[in-house]
Amino acid sequence: MIYKALTIAGSDSSGGAGIQADLKTFLAFRVYGMSAITSITAQNTKGVYGVIDLPGEFVYNQIKVIAEDIGIDAAKTGMLSNEDIIINVAKAIKDFKIKKLVVDPVMISKTNYLLLKQNAINALIEEIIPLSLIITPNINEAEVITNMKINTIEDMKECAKILKSFGAKCVIIKGGHKPFENKVIDIIYYNDEFIELTYPFLNTKNTHGTGCTFSSAITANLAKGKDILTSIRIARAYTQFAIENNLNIGKGYGPLGHL
Repeated sequence: MIYKALTIAGSDSSGGAGIQADLKTFLAFRVYGMSAITSITAQNTKGVYGVIDLPGEFVYNQIKVIAEDIGIDAAKTGMLSNEDIIINVAKAIKDFKIKKLVVDPVMISKTNYLLLKQNAINALIEEIIPLSLIITPNINEAEVITNMKINTIEDMKECAKILKSFGAKCVIIKGGHKPFENKVIDIIYYNDEFIELTYPFLNTKNTHGTGCTFSSAITANLAKGKDILTSIRIARAYTQFAIENNLNIGKGYGPLGHL
């Protein structure tokens, strides 16, 4: 059995995040990886120096030809830069009946470059989130989407409820941006219940592509037929391992060690 996963995301020329991180992660889980590129970036470990968005219709066509030929067991979205891309991706997800969809609402790069245009946030909420099986925002992204401030674990839980009300079946808010007592606490909200995943906070600058890696690891496991919670738990453990084995390359934020 060959399991097949699709990443719908931007290209990171430095190889640390975006479709490059996704494909490395798929490979680590022995899943055949495919990609529909939404944007091309010029970036390295120090920053993003330019972005070119592909036409939304062409992004749709990338998904179309893959779905009609190879098939898609599970898919994830990453960088969806503008409303045109978002609308076309949503159309493709519906047209080709992609049920196992992980949404990583990429908004800002590690070096604070805006990767989702402000006027596209509502389109993400209205068009993409209702189609998601799982949504995986970090605290900063969750704050923007829900327009609320997160300072405590209880705030994370309230925020997760709001995100679920937008249509996601399962919400996981990643706590790495605000560790509590030197621990990272991730909040899962699924079937009206909360689950906390706790991991030690690792003091390293080499975390480029963490969100991409986590969401693509979930996608790989969903593609292999694992259930939602099992996929999340395996993906979180894998991401921790990849951070612990990070690669100290470049002059800025280095990538994770995917293998």
